[in-house]
Amino acid sequence: MSTSQQPDPRDRPARLTVGAVGAGRVGSALAASLRLAGHRPVAVSGVSDASRRRAELMLPDVPLVPPAEVLQRADLVLLTVPDDTLPGLVAGLAETGAVRPGQLLVHTSGRYGAKVLDPALRAGALPLALHPAMTFTGTPVDVQRLAGCSFGVTAPEELRLAAEALVIEMGGEPEWIAEEMRPLYHAALALGANHLVTLVAQSMELLREAGVEAPDRMLGPLLGAALDNALRSGDAALTGPVARGDAGTVAAHVGELRRHAPQTVAGYLAMARATADRALAHGLLKPELAEDLLGVLADATGPTGTTGTTGTTGASGPSGASSATGPTGAGAAGGSDGTDGRPEHGHHGHDDLDHGHDGPDSSQDGAGHGHDGLDHGHGGRGDEDLGDDDGDGGNR
Repeated sequence: MSTSQQPDPRDRPARLTVGAVGAGRVGSALAASLRLAGHRPVAVSGVSDASRRRAELMLPDVPLVPPAEVLQRADLVLLTVPDDTLPGLVAGLAETGAVRPGQLLVHTSGRYGAKVLDPALRAGALPLALHPAMTFTGTPVDVQRLAGCSFGVTAPEELRLAAEALVIEMGGEPEWIAEEMRPLYHAALALGANHLVTLVAQSMELLREAGVEAPDRMLGPLLGAALDNALRSGDAALTGPVARGDAGTVAAHVGELRRHAPQTVAGYLAMARATADRALAHGLLKPELAEDLLGVLADATGPTGTTGTTGTTGASGPSGASSATGPTGAGAAGGSDGTDGRPEHGHHGHDDLDHGHDGPDSSQDGAGHGHDGLDHGHGGRGDEDLGDDDGDGGNR
């Protein structure tokens, strides 16, 4: 086995100058990661005090300048702004002549593919959508977490290799997402990551209410095992009173939640119905037990529950669980807040909680993917700063 050491990426000549419009958590981490891969961050824009402090921490010695100047200085520009801000920012940059031919323009929104960059494409830019499926903290640990992180990649076919090479240089794993599939892809990540944080935060609150002094310590091993089992086995990993059909236990849960944390009832019932559907479909929940269980869930949202009205359950057959949320099911006619079908809104968790997947050092020694054939021009003007906070940052 060879004992020769890989060269330090920082010793290689920088191949691209990098700028970030938006010194949010994602932009700072990606720019810092590209620096480790041998590229040279030259400019970043930031408005808030938090973004300026983050830039100083993650990108020391990189000047904070207006967005127009970022585009003037950089061959590769990261647009790391909120999803709703992105289309207007791109249009403004194109209209003011800030975009120049041959400039790589990369956005990190999960919602959008490459077409949101069409105004810049018409101005000669090279559009890439690179969305890291990761939550970010705004600290150097984010660069480590990019090692092995999947990126949702969307780009014109002729730029696919360049887009994937950039991801590999940052230590990530490129996953090609078709343009039309971006919204579904992003919804899937939000469903898993954002809602998970809400559920965990609610669970910790309830454990504190029950007298548990360290709910995080109690939940850590349990949730870690549940996540691992779910990723390995899918629906076969379902456990608990809903999957077993323990209607009495579920009824007791609902009663306790109403007394101690009524804002959590709607979420509990919605997840219980979804779990029952999946458990029935995969043969884990016996149909004869499902009828009583779905009856409890229907009663919980009916006139004697939170004030909503529901349809009949009709869930006694093997596929009956779907009726709990279908047109004649327990959750169809009325919402959990009992008036208009909208769930009640309680105290939700925060989607930027630390998920703690500290990876190995993400210096991409062997990546070495250049973009020698890309034309990097200079010149052009920029647009006004339209925000510096990241979008969902992965899943956040």
